[in-house]
Amino acid sequence: MLKRKLFRTLWVYKAQFISMVIMIGIGVGIFFGFNIEWYSLKVDTDEIYEATGFADFRVINEGGFTKADLEKVLAIDGVTDATRFLSVNTTVQNDPDIVALTVSENMNISGVLVTKGEAYDPESPDGIWLSDSFAAANDIEVGDEMTFVYKSITLGGRVKGLVKSSEYLICLPDETQVMPDFHSYGYAYVSPALIGNALDKLLPGLGTAGFYPQLHIKSELEKKDLVKKLEEVFGKTYMVLSKDETVSWSEAQGEVNEGKTMGSVLPVLFLAIAILTMVTTMHRITASEKTQIGTLKALGYRDAKILRHYTSYALFIGLAGTLLGIGIGYLLGWYIMNPNGAMGTYIDMPSWKLYVPWFCWLVLAVMNLFLTAIGFLSVKKMLQGTAADALRPYSPKRMKHMRIEETKAFKALGFGIKWNLRDCLRHKARTAMTLFGIVGCTLLIVGSMGMLDTMNAFMDAFYDKAINYKTRVYLDAESITNAEAAELAELYKADWCAQRSIQIEDRGFVLEIYSVTRDKVRFPDQDMEFFTLSDDGAYVCGRIARDFNLKVGDMLSFEPFDSDEKYTVPVAGIVSSMSESVVMTKAYADKVGIPYTVSTLFTDETEIAQNQHILNSQSKQSILDSFDTFMELMNVMIVLLVIAAVVLGIVVLYNLGVMSYTERYREMATLKVVGFKNSKIARLLIGQNLWLTVIGIIIGIPAGVGVLKYLLVALASEYELKLVLGPATYLTAILLTFAVSFIVGLMVARKNKHIDMVAALKTEE
Repeated sequence: MLKRKLFRTLWVYKAQFISMVIMIGIGVGIFFGFNIEWYSLKVDTDEIYEATGFADFRVINEGGFTKADLEKVLAIDGVTDATRFLSVNTTVQNDPDIVALTVSENMNISGVLVTKGEAYDPESPDGIWLSDSFAAANDIEVGDEMTFVYKSITLGGRVKGLVKSSEYLICLPDETQVMPDFHSYGYAYVSPALIGNALDKLLPGLGTAGFYPQLHIKSELEKKDLVKKLEEVFGKTYMVLSKDETVSWSEAQGEVNEGKTMGSVLPVLFLAIAILTMVTTMHRITASEKTQIGTLKALGYRDAKILRHYTSYALFIGLAGTLLGIGIGYLLGWYIMNPNGAMGTYIDMPSWKLYVPWFCWLVLAVMNLFLTAIGFLSVKKMLQGTAADALRPYSPKRMKHMRIEETKAFKALGFGIKWNLRDCLRHKARTAMTLFGIVGCTLLIVGSMGMLDTMNAFMDAFYDKAINYKTRVYLDAESITNAEAAELAELYKADWCAQRSIQIEDRGFVLEIYSVTRDKVRFPDQDMEFFTLSDDGAYVCGRIARDFNLKVGDMLSFEPFDSDEKYTVPVAGIVSSMSESVVMTKAYADKVGIPYTVSTLFTDETEIAQNQHILNSQSKQSILDSFDTFMELMNVMIVLLVIAAVVLGIVVLYNLGVMSYTERYREMATLKVVGFKNSKIARLLIGQNLWLTVIGIIIGIPAGVGVLKYLLVALASEYELKLVLGPATYLTAILLTFAVSFIVGLMVARKNKHIDMVAALKTEE
């Protein structure tokens, strides 16, 4: 009998049960999805790091390292392995595409995974192992011939294999591009023999030794200890980058950390609402079932059996919601973590398997135990006393007169306001839950749409205004003189920049020296207002200012690598920048005596002629195209979050609205008896919802701004974003929240037509 009653009761309270299953499903799904995303990313990236021997440190020397230098490093205690490494950006002959031509003498470090074709052969005189993503984007197959141009060197060969490499896990040409674009930029590994033969044509005799400006090292030493030992070995300071300072490691780990952060913010909101809704709803359902519980007791059913029966409702809801949530979580994880998904457009790795961290299963088990305990405690309270006590219908607690009710202002209020105010105070838990649901809905809409506003403002500031050129031309800083660079700048009517690697304390950064006379490059401050660089100091980016606690007027000390000089300069200002850099004018660098070589031109010319000093060029449009891909992914995520917010609002408000209707059934029957029309009662119900909606919006908007501000710091600090929310965001959040509240209110109010006045009023009070 109890089994049949189980299904009958589920059908009677189907709206509440379905809403709770959906809420738990959404909460578990978001919790599972975000944790699957970051954990799968961690496991999958660790696999390619391990398989390709991702280096722990990179030592950079523009003059190159010899085999004798490599032997010295291998002899250092604590260094397990090392290799000489070369990576230079070349252009594809008769094509604007750029390919990072790469050589690693020891493929156990910074090597490749061959996904198609022949295994890598270090002795191959013409073999090219090309990025499979670049090959797919440009319709290149194994066996095709390719020719690369670097300065006046031409390197040709045949594509013998397609590969993936952890060195180019996030394949970006420079810091201005936020998303990879394999249509225009990729990488290729070639053998030392091929690169050596090509170099021999430029510098006879060098081919046998090769030219390798980097050493890649595997070591468990701390960076400061390795730097000290390298200084002892070489007698000078070289630029040393730990893997934490490389894009392919730091950005991937940043995505992992962002996933952890998101997994600890959004799921908490949904799960908290789901659990609190469960507490309130199970209490109201068992209260409505009080007479049924009393009947079962009167028929001789033991308390333990009744407890098991009603506790099974909570267990069923928890398990059903959990199963739904696991399915949603895997779908969400797959949507983000697949080669064609959100993460696949950013990270280039071979394995896209999904993994669930162990603690997720523990959280689900604890949650289901807690939900079951909620059902158990709700029923246990109703079983107290005799069967006669249990047979009496549930009565809401009596309300005491409040002091405010004796005031003239309260007495002057209309009947509807008084009635709704008393109901809110009588059912505080339901009121609080309704308010919580509205706040959550508003918070999600404001946060998601505010992120879109912020990114659009960022796009406008950096890409539409700060980048005021059409083409960026990269020069060969090793061979060009500043006089020759000035001639090229005059030829192309360009502004220019020189870059030097510097060290602040024990960390590596970039010093950028600008000559801006044609307004091709602009500099935004922390408020995204543009200003002109002065000649009385250096400007630091926001991250450097934050990490080293610098403010305008402080003194900044730094050392260029490959130099024994140390410079101390005043901080003239703080700039917003895509890279971690120190910026100064040409005039100030000359004044301080910092040597430099021009490395980049910024021009509006789109046709750049071949020149022995020009390495390659990059159009502004290619940068914008990569950002468009990023924005498309963000728009999809924002739409999903807004939909989630609306679903959250509808489910929570409808569930609590039905609960409110059930609790006030007798009151509404009384109103109908004394002559209130259905439309009048509907206005009373909708009015209470709208009151709570106004309060929820007032709380939800600043809460959404606060959460967004936190996420900008936690998730996107590398972009130095300024929080921006437009009027349309506030208006959309208000209108959507009101629409959800009003529609749900109408849905509940329509139930007034089915009130049985006689049945409602003949029950014992």
